[in-house]
Amino acid sequence: MTAGKFTERLTRDNAAVVLVDHQVGLYSGVRDISVGELKHNVVGLAKAAQVLGVPLVVTTTAADSLWGPLIPELAEVLPKGLEVFDRSTVNAWDDERVQAAIRATGRKKLIFAGVSTEVCLAFPAITVTGEGFDAYAAVDASGTFWQAKREAGLLRMQQAGVIPVDYATAMVEILGDNADPKANDVYAALEMPFAVLVGQIAAAYTKS
Repeated sequence: MTAGKFTERLTRDNAAVVLVDHQVGLYSGVRDISVGELKHNVVGLAKAAQVLGVPLVVTTTAADSLWGPLIPELAEVLPKGLEVFDRSTVNAWDDERVQAAIRATGRKKLIFAGVSTEVCLAFPAITVTGEGFDAYAAVDASGTFWQAKREAGLLRMQQAGVIPVDYATAMVEILGDNADPKANDVYAALEMPFAVLVGQIAAAYTKS
């Protein structure tokens, strides 16, 4: 495991986002983060990725029988025509369609978010690490059913070389420069409360 894996930057050319099992049934049991905050964060991640041109791969498991559809807040912001891969495998990587979609992005750095953290996020993130990808775990765009499960999942991922990150930092790292013409759209997509407030203060001073 080289240091470069941990120090090489996320960019628009090397990153993809993989959203695993953000489904209504699983959200009903999330206890380690508020459901409202979790929805806000995964929606912000998906929206900012699109502004930056970062590919999205989205999957559910047993949507018709066990865990229900994607949360509507996420479904509403996904690109039109994007296929959501519904699978039976516990590990998303074990579904050939999901694996093919991830490989087809051509990206080596994969930002995962999933419900639950220790299964839907951890299993594919750990597996792709063994396949030569660099896996990132968007911890605040993921959730699980109690704190011990979160802690165990994060420890296991870190032991395997998965890199923990928060949803906004990953996207801001990809943005790279606040002078970029897309910067305002990225921050609007992320909807960080303090950023909105600073913008309002700046606007007020400009008018005065």
